[in-house]
Amino acid sequence: MRPRLLFFLASALLLTGCSLRAKLLPSPAPTATAPAPWHTIAAGLEWRSLFPNGDELAQIVAVRIKPRRFRFRAIYREGDPQSLAAWRELEPDASLIVNANFFDPHHRVLGAVVSDGIQVGTAYTDRGGGFYVRDGTPSVAGFKSPLARIDSSVEQAVQGFPLLVSGGRQAYFGAAAGERNRRTIIAEDKRGNILVLVSPFLGLSLQDLSAYLPAAGLDIVTAVNLDGGGSSLLALPAADYFQPSFDAVPTILAVYPR
Repeated sequence: MRPRLLFFLASALLLTGCSLRAKLLPSPAPTATAPAPWHTIAAGLEWRSLFPNGDELAQIVAVRIKPRRFRFRAIYREGDPQSLAAWRELEPDASLIVNANFFDPHHRVLGAVVSDGIQVGTAYTDRGGGFYVRDGTPSVAGFKSPLARIDSSVEQAVQGFPLLVSGGRQAYFGAAAGERNRRTIIAEDKRGNILVLVSPFLGLSLQDLSAYLPAAGLDIVTAVNLDGGGSSLLALPAADYFQPSFDAVPTILAVYPR
């Protein structure tokens, strides 16, 4: 970990009283001529680190998943949120665990979750979008897309808002001085790969993130914001990378080898 980044992180943890054990993946900051490369974790599972505008505290850890190699499952425990450590115990075979939907103070899901064909919650019809699996094929879609309609063909789904990227272009235009925060994003690229992106530190504002992602060299077609802030968590056991959330979360998306 770079000394300046370590100083800022240590200061933040002292102020919050929280224990963050996210381990920075050893990737150099990208430049215009030498972007950070993808690193293989397992066949069909890769990661890279991005540093928007060279800002280390805005770091984004991106994970690219090839669906032919991995399957996805949404898991929801209503009123029973879990820490990252607890989710890992519950799902020891998962190659990736990431937080998903927003939730209310009673840890009830906002939007819809579909787990093994069973829907909980009410699907968004006027905002955001989500991640959906039909016949074993995953996709990421905005709420206006036919792919976002939840019916009996949907096997797994998680939802969030706002829609950040649509058709490969910036889709969110909010206040110019939006707040920076930790982020969790689900996206799909031009080849049908699914990307999970998490900001472990200060992150970007939603507008800046929406502007950055289409130009980040990830070939993203569609991206949706999931719950962030204290809820952001990510586990990549094969890379020895674990970013705990500050708050326990009731919903995750887990990824397993086929």
